[in-house]
Amino acid sequence: MKTISVTKPGEISILDTPIPIPKPYQALVKTEVACICNNTDSELVSGHFPGMEDSFPFALGHESIGKVVEVGDKAKNFKNGQRAISGLVFDDELQTEGLKSGWGGFCEYVLINDHESMVDDAVDNEQNGWVEVFEIQTSVPVSVSAQDGVLLCTWREVLGAFRDFHLKPGDDVLIYGGGPVGLSFVKLGRLFGLGWIGLVDRHKEKRELAKQFGASETFDRNDESVNEIASRETLKKLDAIIDAVGKPEIISSGLPLIKRGGSICVYGFYAGLKEFNVQNYLGDFNYNIYIHQWPTRLYEKESQNLLCEWINEGKLSASEFITHEFQVDEVSKALDEVQKRKVIKAILKYD
Repeated sequence: MKTISVTKPGEISILDTPIPIPKPYQALVKTEVACICNNTDSELVSGHFPGMEDSFPFALGHESIGKVVEVGDKAKNFKNGQRAISGLVFDDELQTEGLKSGWGGFCEYVLINDHESMVDDAVDNEQNGWVEVFEIQTSVPVSVSAQDGVLLCTWREVLGAFRDFHLKPGDDVLIYGGGPVGLSFVKLGRLFGLGWIGLVDRHKEKRELAKQFGASETFDRNDESVNEIASRETLKKLDAIIDAVGKPEIISSGLPLIKRGGSICVYGFYAGLKEFNVQNYLGDFNYNIYIHQWPTRLYEKESQNLLCEWINEGKLSASEFITHEFQVDEVSKALDEVQKRKVIKAILKYD
C-alpha cells in the first residue's frame, strides 16, 4: 500500500509497505479522502512537533476517512462497507523495519479499533494495547459524504472544546486566528448559539470568510479598535477570548477584554514552550485560563451526532472549508501550499 513517510525534516516520500492486518478488535479501512492538519502536520514534517523531533522516518497523517473492508472477529460495531474516520497505523502495524508511526493516518489502508467492544470485554487498558484515541475511531452515517466526513476530524475536536471551555449559548467571544480551527469556532459557534462573535486575523480573505460563517465583526491583527471592544456601550466586556493561534501574548491582550469570571481559552499547544507569564494586573479579580493542549476524547466523540445533524440539515458543509484538492501522490505540493498560509483545508484524494 502507499504510505506517506517523512524521511527527514522537510522531505516526504511515498513508500510501498504491507497492508496492515487487523487484530480481533480492529477493522481495516481503505482510505478515500484525507485532510492535512495545517499546524500539526507542518510541525511534524519540519521536525518541531514535541516528542517527535528525532523520530524519522515516520508515517504521517491523522485525519482521514474510508470504507471498512475487513473486520476482526471481536469488533462488533463495524461492518464491511461502512465509512469510518480517524483510522491510524501504529509502529508494529506498519510491518516495516525502521519506519515509525506519526499516526499513519495518510496510509492507503488504516486500522480502526472498536472501543466499545473493548470496554464491554474489560480489555480497554494498556496491557491489551488500548490507547485513548480508540474512543474517536467511529463509523459515519451513510448520509454523510466522504468530504463532509473527513472534516468531522476537525469539527468534532473544536465542538468538543466548547465543553472544555465551558462556553454557553449567548456568550460573547473574540477569536484570534482565522485558520481552520478559528473559522470552525466561528461557524460552529453560530450554529451553537453564541452571541457576538469577533475574529482577529491578518488575512483579508479569512476575515471575509469569517463574516460569511456568521462572525459579527472582524479585525486585522494590527487594528487598535480591538482594544476598545470592552469600552463599547453596546457590547461591554466579553465572556471569552479564544486563542486559535497558540501565542502566549494573546493572554495579555485578552485579559482586559473579558468580564469578571470570563475566560481565556487556549486551543492547541504552545510547542516547545516550558513556561509563560500571566500579567495578572490586566484582568479582573476573577478569571479563568483554560489550556486545551489535547482533546477530551469523550467530548470529541459525543459531538459527532450533532455535527452530522447539521450536515444532513444543510447547515454545515465541507465545501465551505476545503480550498485545495490534491491526489495523494501530490502530498508534497499540498504541504507546500499550506506553508503559504492561504489554505483553509486541503484534502488528499485516493481514487
